[in-house]
Amino acid sequence: MAENDNKTVLIVDDDDMMRHMAEFILKKDTEYRILKANSAVQALRILQSGEETIDLILLDIQMPGMDGIKAMELIQKHDYWKKIPVIFLTASSDRDTVVKAGKLGAAGYVKKPFEPKDLLQRVVVTLELGKL
Repeated sequence: MAENDNKTVLIVDDDDMMRHMAEFILKKDTEYRILKANSAVQALRILQSGEETIDLILLDIQMPGMDGIKAMELIQKHDYWKKIPVIFLTASSDRDTVVKAGKLGAAGYVKKPFEPKDLLQRVVVTLELGKL
């Protein structure tokens, strides 16, 4: 579906199955590089290391410890990180959470459990066109 333009997607979710499912969907139909983190803290460490260029972050909202909203607030405070599009993954149907994510500058969100085509389309479009 998407050409290999060496884009790297960081998948952040405390649920192993969700991380693996998102990775499988993206690797099946794209040639994006995939990095995974099982917590917001681990994701921030990856960003902080500067060893990888991250082009997009898939960020779960509800995680133990630091949630995705707090992680997004920290990402937005960093001059370089705030340029990285973030798509929230959420099982929450709480409208206030979705609105807050949008106000923080999220490129969008995908409701869990997600349909493979929905996740793939959101990622491809966001990477090709920038924040929506």
